[in-house]
Amino acid sequence: MALILADRVQQTGTANTTVSFTLSGSVTGFQSFAVVGNGNTTYYSAFDTVGNWEVGLGTYSTTGPTLTRTTILSSSNSGSAVTFSGTVNVFVTYPSGKSVNLDASGNATSLGTPASFVGTNITGTASGLSIGGNAATATTASTATTATTATTATTANALNTSNAYTVAGITSTAGYTATSAAPFFLNANTVSSNFTVPTSTNAHSAGPITINTGVVVTVSTGSRWVVL
Repeated sequence: MALILADRVQQTGTANTTVSFTLSGSVTGFQSFAVVGNGNTTYYSAFDTVGNWEVGLGTYSTTGPTLTRTTILSSSNSGSAVTFSGTVNVFVTYPSGKSVNLDASGNATSLGTPASFVGTNITGTASGLSIGGNAATATTASTATTATTATTATTANALNTSNAYTVAGITSTAGYTATSAAPFFLNANTVSSNFTVPTSTNAHSAGPITINTGVVVTVSTGSRWVVL
């Protein structure tokens, strides 16, 4: 079962008490509810000739065909299901309470709490996200251990300067910092611990660079370290 929204869908019909609509007639210039698909849901609005109206989430069935009034969102009956009179017009709508839009300042309205996120390396619940099995939050970044996992959280605009990190197989030493002032990338000017540039990997640093006494920088075969 999927939520389906389609353009210009409207039919006439009759209400079966407060349970469903039997959709029997067509309206010129509109599609039938068949485009929603059997067993799928859609947002609907309905009204009759005496002023009754209702907005809700309905489930479409090709048997009848009918649109079951699954959830009532608002109505002329104080938000409860309406007892309609005679012929009813039913159409697909986009309820204001379910809409996502920009306010007067151009900011998006609240998206609410996500039910779940599912992906190869990203999962989540209403209480938070997990990247590669490690907890993360929307406002913090982490000291990356691989391109798809996260560990210790740090600020969103800088990598942890006390830990090395690896992204897509490229390892850095402690003290390399990404800033929010793009396009700048800052690196420490002192190498204080042994470091190896992996095979088939190039590294660059903004100089001058000081290598502390006893510290060794190894450039593997087929690799380069360029100090700019």
